[in-house]
Amino acid sequence: MNLPPALIDDAVSLLKDLITIPSLSRDEGRTADRIATYLTEHGIPYQRNGHNVWAQNRQFDPAKPTLLLNSHHDTVKPNASYTRDPFSPTVVDGKLYGLGSNDAGGCLVSLLATFVHFYDRADLSHNLVMAASAEEEISGRGGIEQLWPDLPTIDLAIVGEPTQMQLAIAEKGLLVLDCTVRGRAGHAARDEGDNAIYKALPAIHWFQTYQYTRVSPLLGPVKQTVTIINAGSQHNVVPDTCTFTVDVRVTEQYTLEEVLAIVRDNVPTAEVTPRSVRLRSSGIAVEHPLVQAGLALGRTTYGSPTLSDQALMPVPSLKCGPGHSERSHTADEFIFLHEIEAGIAGYVALLDRFLATTASV
Repeated sequence: MNLPPALIDDAVSLLKDLITIPSLSRDEGRTADRIATYLTEHGIPYQRNGHNVWAQNRQFDPAKPTLLLNSHHDTVKPNASYTRDPFSPTVVDGKLYGLGSNDAGGCLVSLLATFVHFYDRADLSHNLVMAASAEEEISGRGGIEQLWPDLPTIDLAIVGEPTQMQLAIAEKGLLVLDCTVRGRAGHAARDEGDNAIYKALPAIHWFQTYQYTRVSPLLGPVKQTVTIINAGSQHNVVPDTCTFTVDVRVTEQYTLEEVLAIVRDNVPTAEVTPRSVRLRSSGIAVEHPLVQAGLALGRTTYGSPTLSDQALMPVPSLKCGPGHSERSHTADEFIFLHEIEAGIAGYVALLDRFLATTASV
């Protein structure tokens, strides 16, 4: 596909600028400013909600369904293993290094370039809305969740995350559980008290070994992992409280409420408190015309174990973007420049085929 070189160059230049600007979750104001400037430079009016920036295509028609193009501009903190300056966009051997380059800067600038490409088109079967969202890395309430009520009615979404431009048509949800087991304090030298650590062991063992009966054909089984445990104050005191945290990755086979009920039925010695029931499993049917358009271009489908803003979108959504998921949150993060060019071309080809297909239905 022959895209204007300036479209690709502008996207790469934008990504380099975004890398230079620290944008940890809840502190993305300056990257939001830079994205707003990019839209303005291309003659596109934008709107802003907090650190979320969004725009709609010039020929927006309320009678048409609306496709959302979304990716995020916040990053995690750079880890201690970096050997390069995480905020210095350096190109070496075709790799653009920098924090957020792969997750999800490459996806974001590729979607923005795609939106620019389609912005003036009057023959689209769907409206297009572009949203650069904040707080994705922490699933914060100030990100896409806060922005959603401001957007036009959204019928469908493409979420830009690094998938090597393959089609993630299902994604696990997340349930974080804080569990408390109570015992009775006593002196460790005498046969006193009721040790809360010992009382917690059967519950922890259940989380380790329990197998949920319904298994997703795309995402596999529900996965639950005890990740934090705390108990005790000093060596000679039997602890009266043991707390632990469980990370539960939930497939479309269960609602979060169903999983929570199963947990409470099986660990009656623990007080189980969910941090939220917001982050639900999400996806899109393989029969959907958007997925079929991707398959026609030679893409493959799979289920993603990682969480994205899809979890907060109450519409069918497809996760797709340039870059590789395994590079996310790693030291010396990078994306290949050719992946950005291929990402723009891939998004444009996908939308060209999808919008033409749905226009004829």
